[in-house]
Amino acid sequence: MRTTVIAAAAGTLALGLGLTACGGGAKGSGGDQLVVGATPTPAGEVLTYIQEHLAKKAGLDLKITEFTDYVTPNTALQEGSLDANLYQHTPYLKDFNASKKTDLVPVTEVYLPPMGVYAKKTEDIGKLRRGATVAVPNDTTNEGRALQLLATKGVIGLKKGVGTTATPEDITANPKKLTVKPLDPAQLPRSLDDVDAAVINNNYALDAGLSPKKDAILLESPKHNPYNNVLAVKKGDEDDPRVRKLAKLLTSPEVRRFIEDKYQGSVLPVDRTPAEGN
Repeated sequence: MRTTVIAAAAGTLALGLGLTACGGGAKGSGGDQLVVGATPTPAGEVLTYIQEHLAKKAGLDLKITEFTDYVTPNTALQEGSLDANLYQHTPYLKDFNASKKTDLVPVTEVYLPPMGVYAKKTEDIGKLRRGATVAVPNDTTNEGRALQLLATKGVIGLKKGVGTTATPEDITANPKKLTVKPLDPAQLPRSLDDVDAAVINNNYALDAGLSPKKDAILLESPKHNPYNNVLAVKKGDEDDPRVRKLAKLLTSPEVRRFIEDKYQGSVLPVDRTPAEGN
């Protein structure tokens, strides 16, 4: 079973409440079905592969609910209309908990969707014109992530130690006098006609038909990258048998091969260590 929820950022709280009222077959439904929220690409595609090829053999009844924004899947998880979600990295999850007073926790890392810089007028990040406009995501952690990516090539300089919470106010060097324009992450691919470059989250790039591996003029390195996407649940549900089954499938050799074959380096499966315990 697979459903899709389309949500504008301004209406996410109301939509989340509506999901709770519908019940959704998650907690409190009395069934064994696991309802998992996801953005369509790559999370929804990875979950659909599991649903179609692995879940039945593992004894897992999996329902996928797709979302087109980054807020509603966590709102729905906190309120109980989802059992788990897959779409976010741990820095975003921690920031969401702090700002929204939620208690969501990661269960396991699954894959890295590297963020990239895209442009229509240049194929070299170093050749952006003086005074160019660069669009970045406007949520706290992804804005900082985008600025850090630009800083890796010296396009801008950032205040020392600012980390993932960097904002345009933390720019200490801007040799090309770039204008940094924060936008809703879902709007970034469409902004490419109006800006000189855009730093776009992997899922929205893929949804727009962009290949991070081939089309990005600058792509994040996987080395020591903290932005692996995680399976997340509400605190206390980490050992739910259904969640453990899904975590095991998400980190299985079969899913690793699926990610490698389908995305050809645009999404990278996470290498796991025995200490992670799934």
